[in-house]
Amino acid sequence: MRELGRRSEAAEHPFKQPARAARATSIGIAPSLERAPLALVAKVGRREEVVAACVASQALGIHVGMPATHARALASDLDFRPHEPAADVALLDRLALLAVQRWSPIAAATPPDGIWLDLSGCDHLHGGEERFCRRLLAFCRRAGFTARVAVADTPGAAHALARFGARDLTIVPPGETVRELSPLPPAALRLEGAALSAARRFGFETIADLLPVARGPLARRLGLPAIARLDQALGSVAEPITPREDAAVPMVERRLLEPVGTAEAIAQVMEDLLRDLAGQLQALGLGARSLRLCGLRVDGSEQVVGIGTSRPTREVSHLLRLLKLRIERIDPGMGLEQFWLAAPHTEPLDAVALGAVLAGDTQVRDPARLVDVVAGRIGPGAVFRLAPVESHVPERAVTRSDPVAMPGRWPGWQRPVRLFTRPEPLWGVIALLPDQPPRRFEWRGRAHRVVAGDGPERIHGEWWRRDAEVWAVRDYYRVEDEEGGRFWLFRRGDGVDDGTGDLSWWIHGVFA
Repeated sequence: MRELGRRSEAAEHPFKQPARAARATSIGIAPSLERAPLALVAKVGRREEVVAACVASQALGIHVGMPATHARALASDLDFRPHEPAADVALLDRLALLAVQRWSPIAAATPPDGIWLDLSGCDHLHGGEERFCRRLLAFCRRAGFTARVAVADTPGAAHALARFGARDLTIVPPGETVRELSPLPPAALRLEGAALSAARRFGFETIADLLPVARGPLARRLGLPAIARLDQALGSVAEPITPREDAAVPMVERRLLEPVGTAEAIAQVMEDLLRDLAGQLQALGLGARSLRLCGLRVDGSEQVVGIGTSRPTREVSHLLRLLKLRIERIDPGMGLEQFWLAAPHTEPLDAVALGAVLAGDTQVRDPARLVDVVAGRIGPGAVFRLAPVESHVPERAVTRSDPVAMPGRWPGWQRPVRLFTRPEPLWGVIALLPDQPPRRFEWRGRAHRVVAGDGPERIHGEWWRRDAEVWAVRDYYRVEDEEGGRFWLFRRGDGVDDGTGDLSWWIHGVFA
């Protein structure tokens, strides 16, 4: 799992800790006296037992597994409520959906009392693993939950440390999973009751006692499921997290009778999925900005490709053309037997008035289709449009924007067609200070004699950025040499006060 970059964590439900977690819950948790003691009661076999107890009720001597009559005798004023497992599952499902929407795209509930999060590639968005975990604990406290969080290389290790670890927050360094799991009891591996009884009978008190035993004899004593849980916790066997799907994301699915592997068959499945998805989007009044196609191979692995559009659309022919550009990236292997198509990013798409177009009064010229095709071939980052920015400094007055968005109004200043990313220095400049344009300069090893010039255009630095720009001055000149070349030059400083610049000359652009 370390090679896959998995980092997982689990958080517990406040009032749902089984009896096997007694070691974890007995580590210095102060009883909360702000709320009335609460215990949940359910029928186990032929009698009623306490199945969950808060910290305050545990301080009164109430524990999980105690008969309900005994608990009522110990604390007559204890708040007893019936246990509702369906409500707990629904709450965990809502928390998992919240995690998918806010924290990580891969989150799943681990009934009866936990949540898994995959932090691969998204921990830096929350300030790192430790900061995210502390924010998660603070969120649980505000919501009224008592939580324990663990981050480890594998989901099984995180599950064990969150419930049986010695701290409320445990972050295992990469490669230290075995050392952290060794002192935990075998119950941390999510073993069944028969396996736990066998472990006690054979003297296995910690996970460290299980590690040196050969897998064959250990399987005969504890069973194959116990070996699988141990390997999952150590990372020898993969344990993928099945994420909670957001119901708000439009998605369609196709299960094939026989696996397909040719480009023509995959394209046909794409078209069928797009037609179904277009119907959903039309019913919702939405248009897709991004699509994600997932194909399940016969061997159990997945092939995922995605596309994006510059404007919301649900036109099947256009989206199919973009998806076909991704077919060459799909490796069918022995065949693909199941497909999903989802639209994770959608925007409202209302009806468009086409009266003038149908009458022939106007001609439709929508660059969005061309932009989508070009971006699909060379990458979305290579297609952009320049937009003006409110700044006097030339290199800060332009930015990249959406290629189909209408740019703002450009100022009426005369600027060169080609503006250099960084100004280049000039040498051998001859100019009459303080306001005359240069008469001669050398650039890129070649001398230029100026025959005409205009300026200066004085530009000051932006004082709100840093103190060094308060007195910074640039005097720009438009000059033309004897061969007809037109250049945009500037001098640092106003030519009078040395504090405004060092009087060096630079070239910033070339006119057409």
